[in-house]
Amino acid sequence: MNQNAPIPFRPNQSEKVAFQRRELGDILTVYGRMVAAGEWRDYGISMLKDVAVFSIFRRAAEHPIYRIEKRPKLATKQQTYAVIGMDGRILKRGADLRQVLRVLEKKLIRPVD
Repeated sequence: MNQNAPIPFRPNQSEKVAFQRRELGDILTVYGRMVAAGEWRDYGISMLKDVAVFSIFRRAAEHPIYRIEKRPKLATKQQTYAVIGMDGRILKRGADLRQVLRVLEKKLIRPVD
């Protein structure tokens, strides 16, 4: 048996799409405000090959009410970031995450009785 046998190729885990620290900071700022307002209770983060997803839940046992997606491959066509509602509608899409997240902050503004 050869001592110098090649190591089998395994895909690198770093090939997954992930949110950067600044992006997570922006998302968690909005998330924290909505938690303080009593609107949201839980979140989940998924890092897949083509997309990173930050899912927002009203309760932990439900489907996400919003998904914030990062798809770098769509940067030139449909923009990188998107906020998607529970029904699958794209609420906002853009290249700047802070601008995209403003659609969620509008949910916080309500008339005072």
